[in-house]
Amino acid sequence: QVQVVESGGGLVQPGGSLRLTCVAFESHLNIRRMGWFRQPPGKQRELVATISSHGVTNYEDSVKGRFTISRDTAKNTVYLQMNDLKPEDTAVYYCNAVTTYDSTLWGQGTQVTVSS
Repeated sequence: QVQVVESGGGLVQPGGSLRLTCVAFESHLNIRRMGWFRQPPGKQRELVATISSHGVTNYEDSVKGRFTISRDTAKNTVYLQMNDLKPEDTAVYYCNAVTTYDSTLWGQGTQVTVSS
Protein backbone atom coordinates (compact mmCIF):
# COMPACT_ATOMS: atom_id res chain seq x y z
CA GLN A 1 0.00 0.00 0.00
CA VAL A 2 0.93 3.65 -0.19
CA GLN A 3 3.53 4.82 2.28
CA VAL A 4 2.86 8.29 3.62
CA VAL A 5 5.41 10.30 5.57
CA GLU A 6 4.91 13.82 6.91
CA SER A 7 7.31 16.29 8.43
CA GLY A 8 7.76 19.97 9.20
CA GLY A 9 6.14 20.41 12.58
CA GLY A 10 7.68 22.35 15.39
CA LEU A 11 7.28 25.10 17.93
CA VAL A 12 6.24 28.50 16.62
CA GLN A 13 4.99 31.73 18.15
CA PRO A 14 1.49 33.03 17.45
CA GLY A 15 1.42 34.74 14.08
CA GLY A 16 4.25 32.63 12.78
CA SER A 17 4.34 30.21 9.88
CA LEU A 18 5.20 26.60 9.22
CA ARG A 19 5.11 24.43 6.15
CA LEU A 20 4.27 20.78 6.50
CA THR A 21 5.38 18.29 3.89
CA CYS A 22 3.83 14.94 3.06
CA VAL A 23 5.44 12.46 0.70
CA ALA A 24 3.57 9.51 -0.73
CA PHE A 25 5.79 6.71 -1.97
CA GLU A 26 3.39 5.67 -4.67
CA SER A 27 2.24 6.83 -8.06
CA HIS A 28 -0.21 9.69 -7.86
CA LEU A 29 -2.44 7.65 -10.16
CA ASN A 30 -3.17 5.39 -7.20
CA ILE A 31 -4.32 8.25 -4.99
CA ARG A 32 -7.76 9.82 -5.14
CA ARG A 33 -6.97 12.59 -2.71
CA MET A 34 -4.58 13.55 0.01
CA GLY A 35 -5.16 15.73 2.97
CA TRP A 36 -4.21 17.00 6.35
CA PHE A 37 -6.01 16.26 9.58
CA ARG A 38 -5.15 17.34 13.07
CA GLN A 39 -5.84 16.18 16.59
CA PRO A 40 -5.65 18.84 19.29
CA PRO A 41 -4.86 17.68 22.81
CA GLY A 42 -7.84 15.87 24.29
CA LYS A 43 -9.96 16.34 21.18
CA GLN A 44 -11.13 14.33 18.21
CA ARG A 45 -9.21 14.25 14.97
CA GLU A 46 -10.55 16.82 12.53
CA LEU A 47 -10.11 17.66 8.88
CA VAL A 48 -7.86 20.58 8.03
CA ALA A 49 -7.59 20.49 4.25
CA THR A 50 -7.74 18.08 1.35
CA ILE A 51 -6.69 18.14 -2.27
CA SER A 52 -7.96 15.71 -4.87
CA SER A 53 -6.12 14.16 -7.77
CA HIS A 54 -7.84 16.79 -9.90
CA GLY A 55 -6.55 19.62 -7.76
CA VAL A 56 -9.81 20.44 -6.01
CA THR A 57 -9.22 21.72 -2.48
CA ASN A 58 -11.30 21.76 0.66
CA TYR A 59 -10.60 23.59 3.92
CA GLU A 60 -11.93 23.59 7.43
CA ASP A 61 -13.52 26.97 8.11
CA SER A 62 -11.12 28.06 10.84
CA VAL A 63 -8.07 27.76 8.58
CA LYS A 64 -9.47 29.38 5.45
CA GLY A 65 -7.33 32.29 4.39
CA ARG A 66 -4.46 31.17 6.61
CA PHE A 67 -3.60 27.67 5.40
CA THR A 68 -2.95 26.56 1.85
CA ILE A 69 -2.74 22.99 0.64
CA SER A 70 -0.78 22.38 -2.52
CA ARG A 71 0.81 19.55 -4.41
CA ASP A 72 3.78 18.66 -6.53
CA THR A 73 2.56 15.73 -8.56
CA ALA A 74 5.95 14.90 -10.04
CA LYS A 75 7.41 14.54 -6.55
CA ASN A 76 4.35 12.80 -5.07
CA THR A 77 4.35 15.49 -2.44
CA VAL A 78 1.65 17.55 -0.74
CA TYR A 79 2.29 20.63 1.36
CA LEU A 80 0.38 22.54 3.97
CA GLN A 81 1.51 26.13 4.26
CA MET A 82 0.31 27.46 7.59
CA ASN A 83 0.40 31.21 8.15
CA ASP A 84 -0.79 33.39 11.01
CA LEU A 85 -0.74 30.44 13.35
CA LYS A 86 -2.85 30.61 16.47
CA PRO A 87 -2.59 28.73 19.76
CA GLU A 88 -5.74 26.81 18.84
CA ASP A 89 -3.86 25.38 15.86
CA THR A 90 -1.75 23.35 18.28
CA ALA A 91 -2.22 19.70 17.42
CA VAL A 92 -0.64 16.62 15.97
CA TYR A 93 -1.02 16.98 12.23
CA TYR A 94 -1.52 13.87 10.14
CA CYS A 95 -1.27 13.45 6.41
CA ASN A 96 -3.53 10.93 4.80
CA ALA A 97 -4.08 9.43 1.39
CA VAL A 98 -7.24 7.88 0.03
CA THR A 99 -6.31 5.38 -2.63
CA THR A 100 -8.06 4.21 -5.76
CA TYR A 101 -8.43 0.82 -4.10
CA ASP A 102 -10.44 2.33 -1.24
CA SER A 103 -7.85 2.37 1.49
CA THR A 104 -7.15 5.31 3.75
CA LEU A 105 -3.54 5.56 4.83
CA TRP A 106 -2.19 7.74 7.59
CA GLY A 107 1.20 9.17 8.28
CA GLN A 108 2.84 9.01 11.67
CA GLY A 109 1.95 12.58 12.61
CA THR A 110 3.99 15.69 13.23
CA GLN A 111 3.54 17.95 16.25
CA VAL A 112 2.70 21.61 15.74
CA THR A 113 2.81 23.74 18.86
CA VAL A 114 1.84 27.41 18.74
CA SER A 115 2.81 29.16 21.93
CA SER A 116 4.54 32.25 23.25
